[in-house]
Amino acid sequence: MASLASPGRAQALLGLLRILTAALFLQHGTAKLFGFPHVAMFDGLKLVSLLGLAGAIEILGGLLLLLGLFTRPTAIVLVAEMVVAYVVGHAARGALPIHNGGELALVYGVVFALFALAGPGRFALDRSVHEGT
Repeated sequence: MASLASPGRAQALLGLLRILTAALFLQHGTAKLFGFPHVAMFDGLKLVSLLGLAGAIEILGGLLLLLGLFTRPTAIVLVAEMVVAYVVGHAARGALPIHNGGELALVYGVVFALFALAGPGRFALDRSVHEGT
């Protein structure tokens, strides 16, 4: 009987975490740039702005992460985006993440750091490229 903590199961869970996180993260970019799902604070957002750039990074990074393609370098870029999001968008509103609304940026940053260090897990195009299949 396989252990609950077997390497195969860990890789499968890592892959599922990557796919779920990417799908959720992608919504931030589509909300900013395409208005779907609608978030009122992004109405009238200019593409050439800090939030517009963030939206573009979120769409491209979210898609690459969803596919598991260039996972480690993509995750590094996304960690950097989350650090900037926290420092620029949240930290000035209070010292604690629960007070400044920065919990999600911090959680995304930690999860992206996990992918940068551990790789994409299962169900990733990176695995196919590196395994030559």
